[in-house]
Amino acid sequence: MIHHANRVRPNPTGLKVGGHQASSASMVSIMTSLWFRHLRPQDRVSVKPHASPVLHAINHLLGRLDASYLPRLREFGGLQSYPSRTKDPDPVDYSTGSVGIGATAPVWGAIARRCVDGGTGRQYSLIGDAELDEGAVWEAVLDPVTAELGELVWIVDLNRQSLDRVVPHIAAGKLQGMFTAAGWQVITLKYGQRLEELLDRPGGVHLRARIDAMSNPEYQRLLRCDAAELRRRLPGGGPDSGAVADFLTAVDDAELVEAFGNLGGHDLGALDEAFAAIDDTRPTVLFAYTVKGHGLPTRGHPQNHSSLLNDEQMRELAEALGTDLDDPWRPLPAGSAAHELCTAAARRLHRPEPPQARPPAVPADFGRTPTGTATTQAALGRVLLDLTRQAPDVAQRVVTVSPDVSSTTNLGAWVNKVGVWSPVERTNWFADDGETILHWQEHPTGRHIELGIAEVNLAGLLGELGATWSRWGRPLLPIGVVYDPFVERALEPWSYGIYAGGQSILVGTPSGVSLAPEGGAHQSIKTPSIGLEQPGCTSYEPAFAIDTEWTLLAALSRLGRPDGGSAYLRLSTRPVDQGLAAVPDDAAARERRRRQVVAGGYPLRRVERPAVAIAAMGGVVPEALAAAARLDQLGVPADVICVTSPDLLHRAVRARQGRETAESWILDQLFPAHRAAPLVTVLDGHPHALSFLATINQVRTTALGVTSFGQSGSLDDVYRHHGLDTDTIIRAALDLTA
Repeated sequence: MIHHANRVRPNPTGLKVGGHQASSASMVSIMTSLWFRHLRPQDRVSVKPHASPVLHAINHLLGRLDASYLPRLREFGGLQSYPSRTKDPDPVDYSTGSVGIGATAPVWGAIARRCVDGGTGRQYSLIGDAELDEGAVWEAVLDPVTAELGELVWIVDLNRQSLDRVVPHIAAGKLQGMFTAAGWQVITLKYGQRLEELLDRPGGVHLRARIDAMSNPEYQRLLRCDAAELRRRLPGGGPDSGAVADFLTAVDDAELVEAFGNLGGHDLGALDEAFAAIDDTRPTVLFAYTVKGHGLPTRGHPQNHSSLLNDEQMRELAEALGTDLDDPWRPLPAGSAAHELCTAAARRLHRPEPPQARPPAVPADFGRTPTGTATTQAALGRVLLDLTRQAPDVAQRVVTVSPDVSSTTNLGAWVNKVGVWSPVERTNWFADDGETILHWQEHPTGRHIELGIAEVNLAGLLGELGATWSRWGRPLLPIGVVYDPFVERALEPWSYGIYAGGQSILVGTPSGVSLAPEGGAHQSIKTPSIGLEQPGCTSYEPAFAIDTEWTLLAALSRLGRPDGGSAYLRLSTRPVDQGLAAVPDDAAARERRRRQVVAGGYPLRRVERPAVAIAAMGGVVPEALAAAARLDQLGVPADVICVTSPDLLHRAVRARQGRETAESWILDQLFPAHRAAPLVTVLDGHPHALSFLATINQVRTTALGVTSFGQSGSLDDVYRHHGLDTDTIIRAALDLTA
């Protein structure tokens, strides 16, 4: 497939198509053993991205992938560069492609499956050894719950090479010790049966010690030597060099070359023994020593990562394997042993399509109008609690996730109500403590999952919880809550989870410089832009509690369905007078307001002839209203538009231009052409997130927001410092209307 994509398929641009022949070759034995001897239909496998051609080849042999796709690797509409659940025509268990994500996804997939129906089935991760450099891997390994997931099996392709070089310091012993300390079973497959047989001969102990002591680069170099060169180099210069040389005199050339490269990861018998030894009561890591480029002319070369065999080398390889390069997709002969093996494996691994359950209908409005002073963050907890009372069937599907911030993000009442998920029931030793407010009841049916302080883990788990609708036919409604400044830590796995079909809600709270006393390190600036730019996701930043309720319910209604999507809510701890929302009393007018809120915004203040308009979002809406009132006194009548989603408004603008499929009616209700006026935009975040609004009616504009790191202080001081205060809004409006 890789050869055809690069050397055979027409390529008018001349750009290298790519693919990874060497990385695929190092995994072939492992994947052959797993799929054709050990895998079960209830198991799932995450395949390292550079071995995706092996996965496609296997699925073709099992009858899951039509041969017409084999010549279309990395072609538009063809097989993806890396396994993709949403874009590949090939059945893929996990999307991979970013280092670390494919390794950890089955951890979160295991938890998600248990949350759905308590089921298990092994969750395999096939990963490259260099992938263990990724910190996210160790964040997942060290999370306390991971040690209790016996269905986890990680198989490390220990080929000791990365993209650029032979890695000199991959110390397998150190890695083994780290996994052991984390409670994992560790299995090591170092030498294959031929090499073990050689080393077990009289005198072989010296050769074993010599090979064990070699650096990775030296071993890789010796792999590329012929027999004569091996005999010269292999004894080395140590005290046992003479004994090694003497031992090698009794080994013929062919046996020496073959045995020296016979590592455990390429020995089917050794692999069988390793898979049979897996202990399903705890997670397992299998270190399989392999050769990058095994069986290819490029084997062991330090720069073979992206190298491609030429046509002559491919023909020699095809001949050695008994195949035809001119007819590479020829079916296996009916009745042959290979054909029978594939047929039997296909029957064994057949998975019936799970019946697709629709998520329950989510109410659009609880019918309550908040009063007094409240925060949008507190409204989150209230909405979840209201779900348990007014829509219990929906609440039963909701799973919340947080990295040790449940109480500080107002989830306490929800956690008390639904309990905390745990693989086993645990004793709550504080159940009889009258001063304990948060009741930590842990059991397998709890619907809040508390992780350690690792936002990457949270995002990974969200993605898998959000994929149960397509993976198991049982939709969950996952909500992850994280301090908004740390959304950027979780950005890659969160985005990747959405790409892989995981539908979830990410709540960033508290947010912005409104978190004034916490200072610059805890004040998010760029996150409104992230929400606007993330594909597959709708972002909201409500200003009032009722807006939070409506947008959260709307986001929940889009989860767990083929036409659904994810959402991101940016909330605040800024107390706001809820009377400023001016929620209509009339039922029809209230519903109109709700529709506007979930579509992107609503007019909060209208004057007869506006001289200026103020579009404000989130916690600074009170300042915008105060500025409008004072502008009126100055003879400058001002409209105020409360923006709830710059994301949806931007899509509406593009739809009006014919560049996107989306509804654009909301623009006519927020910014009708007959009311066009100079525009001031203001938000607690970077100003460019709203600056595009001026293009709707091509008006003069000033964009206010946060463009520098935050400061500690009172809310008034911090708003004044960043130009979010009422006086700054007034001056901006006067400048535009002068």
